[in-house]
Amino acid sequence: MRRLAEINAVLQPWQELHRQVSDLSELGRLALEDRDEGLAGEVAREVEALSHRLESLESKGVLSGPYDARGAILAVHAGAGGTDSQDWAQMLLRMYLRWAERRSYQAQVLDTSPGEEAGIKSATVEVQGPYAYGYLRAEKGVHRLVRLSPYDADRQRHTSFALVEVLPEVEDSVEVDINTDDLKIDAFRSSGPGGQNVQKVSTAVRITHVPTGIVVTCQTERSQLQNKETALRILRSRLVERELARRAEEEARLKGEHVPAAWGNQIRSYVLHPYKLVKDHRTAHQSTDPDVILDGDLDGFINAYLQSLVLA
Repeated sequence: MRRLAEINAVLQPWQELHRQVSDLSELGRLALEDRDEGLAGEVAREVEALSHRLESLESKGVLSGPYDARGAILAVHAGAGGTDSQDWAQMLLRMYLRWAERRSYQAQVLDTSPGEEAGIKSATVEVQGPYAYGYLRAEKGVHRLVRLSPYDADRQRHTSFALVEVLPEVEDSVEVDINTDDLKIDAFRSSGPGGQNVQKVSTAVRITHVPTGIVVTCQTERSQLQNKETALRILRSRLVERELARRAEEEARLKGEHVPAAWGNQIRSYVLHPYKLVKDHRTAHQSTDPDVILDGDLDGFINAYLQSLVLA
């Protein structure tokens, strides 16, 4: 049902856009027939609005990954730059909290590590909302700030770096289903101590989980049923351990290779001095109003990144 709701959430805006295009086509035809300049101007404005809406929907169409519709765990880490970088990390944290607020997402700061003089060394935020991870993965990487340092008595220009990591939320519970058809169960005589019964009767149990090749045995109990139950518990624990390892590997893949928060690795630069400019180095999208961007207006950069995936 959740997956169906996610599909409908993607489909309905396209259906609405199709209806609006049909209505606009009829208005355009009437404007041409009646040579109505006022109506033609209205049609032109509607066409421009629909064009922006189409770009937004195309960007959202990229959000079809297995985790894109889920919430996100976002972490900010101060990089090279000392106190300035710790202050920069706090500025980024505020920017993402404001972005979440603009989108009516629920954002909760789970953990913060304060800096020695100012700012933060790191912070972790849980963001809950439709496609939070799909959007926020555009922010994964090193962010660079250039400004006159408020922590420098000489007010010189400083460059600071911070690393942003984004992971999807996954279910906490680890459940494994053991299909009896996948089990090969063998009984054999115990070779250990336990009296004549266990040595004469096949009480020991060996269970092979065919899909994974995991083999567990148990021969400590006096009855075959008890040994089988114990062996199944061991098998379940082995499968849970295997699933946890798989999830850790998947998390590492999503997290990506560790990139130092320093020169040469930045995905975006925020220049506050000697001029004002925010530029994304992956898409060349830019803004000359850093204050608005740092106040959470990130959709232009996020949509530009998603559009670049469409064109890739």
